[in-house]
Amino acid sequence: MAQWRMSILNAMPVDPKELRSLLLADIDRLPDEHLAVAHRFLQEMEIRHLMDSLGEAADAAEAAGKMSAESIQEAILEHRRKHPYQ
Repeated sequence: MAQWRMSILNAMPVDPKELRSLLLADIDRLPDEHLAVAHRFLQEMEIRHLMDSLGEAADAAEAAGKMSAESIQEAILEHRRKHPYQ
């Protein structure tokens, strides 16, 4: 990456409130035709975060012995009892 780009990235504010204001201002300046792409990007970021969280939760549950084939089958059956197919 070019040196000047790195210095710009390093100069970015770290305070979340300040970053939020800058991000909202950036979004307001986007041309209409770029809004869908920006929205998709933010959704993808959220999906990746959720997938990471689910992966960590699954790893922790497996380490605690809560992810056996039997417990998974029990959870499926319980869900189906609560939400029967119609």
